Amino acid sequence: MKKTSLILLIVIAVCVAGMVMLVGDFSTYETFATAKKKEGKEIHVIGALDTAKAVVYDPAKDANYFSFYMKDKSGEITKVVFNGTRPTDFEKSTELVLTGKMMGNEFHCSKILMKCPSKYKEEQTAYSASKEI
Repeated sequence: MKKTSLILLIVIAVCVAGMVMLVGDFSTYETFATAKKKEGKEIHVIGALDTAKAVVYDPAKDANYFSFYMKDKSGEITKVVFNGTRPTDFEKSTELVLTGKMMGNEFHCSKILMKCPSKYKEEQTAYSASKEI
């Protein structure tokens, strides 16, 4: 076998191995039910804040403890604990994406991404109405 063919074969093998490792790191959105089956493994859960239940954040007592209840896409409601400060305008968010681990009956998240209502929604409606006239 020629040296160039051997080097090319090694490069291809390294690329395939790298792609396999990357595919293993991609994560999908889970529900709390599937998160309970994967307890201790970091996952992403998408859902919305359950406004019927209490949001706990008392910076005078502990500025790095924030808890709330979230309803996932399947409708299951679970307590979420975040070790950090409460995000600004948290209650205004329309959708939450949490990254974290299930521990018992609580989801301990390390990162919160919020989808907030668009401030341009009313302007778009007004623009559409004026465009039709």
